[in-house]
Amino acid sequence: MFKIQHLLPTKKSKWRTTAVFLIAVVLGMGLFMAKEAEVVSYLSDDPQACVNCHVMTPVYNSWMHSSHREWTSCNDCHVPHDNILNTYYFKAKDGLYHASVFTLRAEPEVIKMREESQKVVQENCLRCHVQQVTQTKYEGWISTHSENRTDRTCWSCHREVPHGRIHGNSTIRYNIAPLPTDQETNIIPDWLDKEIKNTKK
Repeated sequence: MFKIQHLLPTKKSKWRTTAVFLIAVVLGMGLFMAKEAEVVSYLSDDPQACVNCHVMTPVYNSWMHSSHREWTSCNDCHVPHDNILNTYYFKAKDGLYHASVFTLRAEPEVIKMREESQKVVQENCLRCHVQQVTQTKYEGWISTHSENRTDRTCWSCHREVPHGRIHGNSTIRYNIAPLPTDQETNIIPDWLDKEIKNTKK
């Protein structure tokens, strides 16, 4: 009799089974969503990680057609570089904010930097362009230029650097997301590939 009772499921073992099942479901869904959202790509410096969200396509395309493309990636301007912990803390915090806004479809027509992000971008402008900001040879042709270079944001004058004049999500023509350049598969559709081969014969 004792052995039979011992083998019957108790309330405690039913609760454990349910808890393990629910934890497995939550972990499985979390891993699936992380893979679909390409979370690992955000740990890199690859600018194409930014266009995982389609609303960033105009910003990416405007950067692609700027002179900054040759020297910087998105992280060079938009992430602090004082230490690695602060870099990834800021990326995670800013990324979660962006993800929540984009998931809720609450993004504005014109994406603007928050005050905290403006501070980071300004520090990065000065980090790269410290010589242009501190040199005094231009003092003569613009009065008070020396003070103006340090007392206001760089983009108060340089509005088109690096993202151009037009900033709305629906105002840039031919706003097509870029294709990754590291694709191993053929990006030409099969029907077009057949046409090309037929015309070569």
